Amino acid sequence: MIAYAPTVLTAEGIVFPEGPRWHAGKLWFSDIHGARVMTVDHQGRLETVVDVPMRPSGLGFDPRGRLLVVSMRDRRLLRFENGSLETVADMSSLMPGDANDMVVDADGRAFIGNFGFDLFNGGEQRPTCLVVVDPDGRARVVAEDLAFPNGAVITPDGKTLIVAESFANVLTAFNLKPDGSLSGRRFFAHLGDRTPDGICLDAEGAVWVSCFGQDEFIRVWEGGDIAARVAVPGRRAVACMLGGEDRRTLFLLTAETTVEDLSQGKSKGRIETVRVDVPGAGYP
Repeated sequence: MIAYAPTVLTAEGIVFPEGPRWHAGKLWFSDIHGARVMTVDHQGRLETVVDVPMRPSGLGFDPRGRLLVVSMRDRRLLRFENGSLETVADMSSLMPGDANDMVVDADGRAFIGNFGFDLFNGGEQRPTCLVVVDPDGRARVVAEDLAFPNGAVITPDGKTLIVAESFANVLTAFNLKPDGSLSGRRFFAHLGDRTPDGICLDAEGAVWVSCFGQDEFIRVWEGGDIAARVAVPGRRAVACMLGGEDRRTLFLLTAETTVEDLSQGKSKGRIETVRVDVPGAGYP
């Protein structure tokens, strides 16, 4: 197994980073408990793009390059254009818990997970659904009985969607049909006691997984074999993204916090990086 040592890009002024996306020469991410979307460049310079009062999570870009943002607490998909946010879809009738991470496909469809219960106020854990929002704003459930659907990726051919089920400790794959519906549910990888959060895909078909409860990022093959590891002791592994001009910079989003502290907005986030041999692929 390859072991990488991360380098800190920035550790200033971030509360809890999530949803990283490489776009237009910068890393875009949500600072959930800072209630804002931000960017950071290769020199570590931070910039706030837009405030999202109900907490942003998953990010993506539509075919026109417009920013899409998941608004967690009110369970809406927003679009940022001309300096303001507008609602694309209200998913509150479909999602029983806070909206969460997202992946956007080549046609602009947004696949969005949710907690399924009130995580921060002692709610009873229960299975939930994955929702797709079509470019016209129509929202529908495309998969059910998922244990906290979190980070997701789509393969370069657009035919497979992989989602992290955080509370089942697995990556789950689906066949993705041209109309956005899902079928052929199967396990991509069992992760033992690891808790998967954000994920990204590389050009060899392996998935980088942020293991929130284990303070590490791992590179996993289909079937579960682990090829590489980045340890971040004392910091939660929240999300990851392969970016940079050659997509070989692995951006690691980490936070010094606990679930209990996070419920009170207590967290110190940072962006870290490692250089890897295999570039990113697919979506996001």
